[in-house]
Amino acid sequence: MKVVNSLKTLKTRDRNNIVVRRKGRVYVLNKIKKRMKCRQG
Repeated sequence: MKVVNSLKTLKTRDRNNIVVRRKGRVYVLNKIKKRMKCRQG
């Protein structure tokens, strides 16, 4: 899982990406490509 300052570029890398907020952190997850994950905060 990548930890990045800005999720904007990673959010647009795949059209199946979704942005989720959990426990004060923002995640970009992908149900189809399980490897594509990143976190902010």
